[in-house]
Amino acid sequence: MLKYLRRQLPNKASSYNLTGWVSNTSNGKVEGEAQGDDESIQKLLKDLNHGPSAAHVVKLEKSDQETKDGENSFEQK
Repeated sequence: MLKYLRRQLPNKASSYNLTGWVSNTSNGKVEGEAQGDDESIQKLLKDLNHGPSAAHVVKLEKSDQETKDGENSFEQK
Protein backbone atom coordinates (compact mmCIF):
# COMPACT_ATOMS: atom_id res chain seq x y z
CA MET A 1 0.00 0.00 0.00
CA LEU A 2 2.86 2.38 0.71
CA LYS A 3 4.22 1.69 -2.76
CA TYR A 4 0.89 2.82 -4.19
CA LEU A 5 1.00 6.09 -2.27
CA ARG A 6 4.61 6.68 -3.22
CA ARG A 7 3.87 6.05 -6.92
CA GLN A 8 0.74 8.23 -7.03
CA LEU A 9 2.08 11.21 -5.08
CA PRO A 10 4.41 12.55 -7.80
CA ASN A 11 1.50 12.70 -10.27
CA LYS A 12 -0.76 14.47 -7.79
CA ALA A 13 1.97 16.92 -6.71
CA SER A 14 2.91 17.66 -10.32
CA SER A 15 -0.73 18.38 -11.15
CA TYR A 16 -0.53 21.16 -8.52
CA ASN A 17 2.80 22.43 -9.96
CA LEU A 18 4.70 21.40 -6.83
CA THR A 19 8.29 20.23 -6.70
CA GLY A 20 9.97 17.90 -4.21
CA TRP A 21 10.24 14.19 -3.51
CA VAL A 22 8.62 11.19 -1.81
CA SER A 23 10.23 8.01 -0.47
CA ASN A 24 9.50 4.96 1.68
CA THR A 25 11.48 4.78 4.92
CA SER A 26 13.06 1.71 6.48
CA ASN A 27 10.43 1.76 9.26
CA GLY A 28 7.51 1.42 6.84
CA LYS A 29 6.48 5.08 6.61
CA VAL A 30 6.33 7.38 3.61
CA GLU A 31 8.17 10.69 3.83
CA GLY A 32 8.70 13.55 1.45
CA GLU A 33 9.03 17.24 0.86
CA ALA A 34 6.97 19.50 -1.36
CA GLN A 35 7.36 23.13 -2.28
CA GLY A 36 5.19 25.55 -4.17
CA ASP A 37 2.49 28.12 -3.50
CA ASP A 38 0.47 27.84 -0.29
CA GLU A 39 -2.80 27.01 -2.01
CA SER A 40 -1.26 24.08 -3.89
CA ILE A 41 0.46 22.78 -0.75
CA GLN A 42 -2.87 22.87 1.10
CA LYS A 43 -4.56 20.93 -1.71
CA LEU A 44 -1.86 18.26 -1.56
CA LEU A 45 -2.09 18.03 2.24
CA LYS A 46 -5.85 17.59 1.99
CA ASP A 47 -5.37 14.78 -0.55
CA LEU A 48 -2.75 13.13 1.66
CA ASN A 49 -4.93 13.34 4.73
CA HIS A 50 -7.61 11.33 2.94
CA GLY A 51 -5.09 9.08 1.20
CA PRO A 52 -5.73 7.01 -1.91
CA SER A 53 -8.23 4.17 -1.59
CA ALA A 54 -5.42 1.57 -1.66
CA ALA A 55 -3.52 3.19 1.24
CA HIS A 56 -4.27 3.67 4.91
CA VAL A 57 -3.11 7.06 6.22
CA VAL A 58 -2.81 6.97 10.00
CA LYS A 59 -1.00 10.24 10.68
CA LEU A 60 0.18 13.17 8.61
CA GLU A 61 3.01 15.26 10.04
CA LYS A 62 3.85 18.65 8.56
CA SER A 63 6.70 21.09 9.13
CA ASP A 64 7.89 24.23 7.38
CA GLN A 65 11.34 24.09 5.81
CA GLU A 66 13.57 26.36 3.79
CA THR A 67 12.85 26.53 0.05
CA LYS A 68 15.31 24.56 -2.09
CA ASP A 69 16.53 26.34 -5.21
CA GLY A 70 16.85 24.39 -8.42
CA GLU A 71 14.04 21.87 -7.94
CA ASN A 72 12.01 21.52 -11.13
CA SER A 73 9.99 18.34 -10.61
CA PHE A 74 8.44 16.06 -8.02
CA GLU A 75 10.36 12.77 -7.82
CA GLN A 76 9.89 9.31 -6.38
CA LYS A 77 13.09 8.16 -4.65
